[in-house]
Amino acid sequence: MAQDKRVFRLDWAGKLLQVEVGQVAKQANGAVLVRYGDSVVLSAVVAKPAHEHQDFFPLTINYDEKMFAAGKIPGGFNKREGKPSVHATLTARLIDRPIRPLFPEGFVDDVQITNIVFSADPTAGPELMAMLGSSLALGISEIPFEGPIAGVKVARVNGELQLNAESEALADSDLDLTVAGTESAVNMVEAGGQEIPEAEMLAALQFGYEKVQELCRFEQEIIAAIGKIKIAFTTPSVPTDLVAEIQANYHDTMRQAMLTEDKMARDENIEAVKDLAHEHYASLSGGETDYTVLQEVDQFMADLERQVLRELITVDKIRPDGRQLDEIRSLDAEVGLLPRTHGSGLFTRGQTQVLSALTLAPISEAQVIDGLGEEAHKTFVHHYNFLQFSVGETGRYGAPGRRELGHGALGERALQPIIPDATAFPYAIRLVSTVLESNGSSSQASICASTLALLDGGVPIKAPVAGIAMGLVKEGDNYTILTDIQGIEDHLGDMDFKVAGTRAGITALQMDIKADGVTGDILAQALDQAKKARLQILDKIDETIVAPRPTLSQYAPKIIEVQIDPSKIKDVIGRGGETINEIIDQTGVKIDVAQTGLVTISSQDAEEINQAKQLIADLTREIKVGEVYMGTVSRIEPFGAFVELAKGKNALVHISQLTAGRIEKVEDAVKIGDQLLVKVVSIDGKGRINASRKALLTED
Repeated sequence: MAQDKRVFRLDWAGKLLQVEVGQVAKQANGAVLVRYGDSVVLSAVVAKPAHEHQDFFPLTINYDEKMFAAGKIPGGFNKREGKPSVHATLTARLIDRPIRPLFPEGFVDDVQITNIVFSADPTAGPELMAMLGSSLALGISEIPFEGPIAGVKVARVNGELQLNAESEALADSDLDLTVAGTESAVNMVEAGGQEIPEAEMLAALQFGYEKVQELCRFEQEIIAAIGKIKIAFTTPSVPTDLVAEIQANYHDTMRQAMLTEDKMARDENIEAVKDLAHEHYASLSGGETDYTVLQEVDQFMADLERQVLRELITVDKIRPDGRQLDEIRSLDAEVGLLPRTHGSGLFTRGQTQVLSALTLAPISEAQVIDGLGEEAHKTFVHHYNFLQFSVGETGRYGAPGRRELGHGALGERALQPIIPDATAFPYAIRLVSTVLESNGSSSQASICASTLALLDGGVPIKAPVAGIAMGLVKEGDNYTILTDIQGIEDHLGDMDFKVAGTRAGITALQMDIKADGVTGDILAQALDQAKKARLQILDKIDETIVAPRPTLSQYAPKIIEVQIDPSKIKDVIGRGGETINEIIDQTGVKIDVAQTGLVTISSQDAEEINQAKQLIADLTREIKVGEVYMGTVSRIEPFGAFVELAKGKNALVHISQLTAGRIEKVEDAVKIGDQLLVKVVSIDGKGRINASRKALLTED
């Protein structure tokens, strides 16, 4: 078996990138084992012929994280991996986006790409190696594919752009950028940044794309050496006479239907034109439906819809709803709709509407992330929910799909840079965006609605964030950039370019391209138009609520932080948690104690917080020689009385130190429960405290 193995190597970003082919997974159409550092990823692709009359392309790309890859055993009773993590799902989506547009038009065979992480090196992330492996597995297979593609990560540390920066460097980076594409064009971008100016983002994109081209050339060498002959596939064509007939009979009708401002009415009008053509050609068969002809009619009517939209935009410079090319739809914003949430915001842009709700909680309720890396805690999360009624449809409800997870993550990335640090605002923050209406770019509307909810909730954010989606229609060298694309312009156009940020710069960027190529000039113009639109939306947000509310909601938990000496943590916790549980039971608060000695106390009742704070102060109070304390007599012995100076801190007042004169019995001076003012006179090496009442009487 080993003699069949071919190995290809490349020195890449300071590490050895090695591709192995021919030893494993040989029954797949194409399979490669990619090694980078100590990361090892297997990528395998299989294709099966399409079912008869199949009219869609069932491409599935999976990214499978095995916990053994990081030397871990999964938690839970089963001790085995279950459904993919959010990170794995988002990675699969990241791989899918640059690959999907590169299959021939009309290709509908069932294609499945599986990526399995067998070894995970924290200094050499396996995610983009899986993207490389997916592209190579397709490239060396007989499956038609217009690749290869590759992706790289770009960071910026102290103003210097870095390729595939290690996790330690990323902590200091103000940019996290992923660029993917072919050797001739960028076709996918994913980025998060700390308010990056547009020109600097463009420079980072260009830097990353040059590295993408290097990887693509490496892949082409491998494909040329061992690639199989591709299956001959020709995009199905509609008979020219039928095309001419449909053009003549339905072009103007389709154009009229397209020029309908309201989304629902426009969709109905377009479908009516398609149905008219379908019924006409069905009637020509004399009652016996020729499925092949009708399939051709339906296909070209869909093509006609795309053609008419693109003609309107590129030639006539007209949009379906009558807007100018750089015009945003009507805007509306409102806060405080939900009285019992900790903050809420409703944002409407045309026929896209999102309601976001804010929840604040103690840091202990932060999300725990357990993956192939070290366990981490997220104190800020943003979730996105898309409901079927938002587009006037019915459908199945269940767990969030890849699209919902992706849009939620994009919103989270856009808002993260303006969220206050937990040390300044000690809360776990959750935002939930619910799409109530959708006609394009609901993900960006969720960012705007969530900004409103944060402001309404009194969260001291750095600055408001807004998002906008840009579009592109490109025919050869002729192109038109659209601001604030609606659903039909996204579906039938060539680019979905989402840009979010503050007035100062970009915080998140996501781009998917279906056109042959996008030049730097196009990107620069799109970013410039996006900035103008973003500023308009930020003006609307400022008009609605200019700054965070000065106080939190009455229903939000109140939280204070107390710093104690880490050596005193054991005094607060007590044996088996006995002491801290007693405080919680007595006061009704929640308490979190960090290893640094930072104690967080939370409750909706400020009085309960103050009571718990005092109890903790008593527990951690440092008793010092020479200081005076008011204590309570807790125990009496023949030789003296024990006085509790603070919880768990008892001092012995010897019988000779209870009064100025001599007494026969301790009970002659004090009894249990008496309040006694004493002065600490000594603390021995074992922490035993000796105090005197007599010393104070003598001083008087």
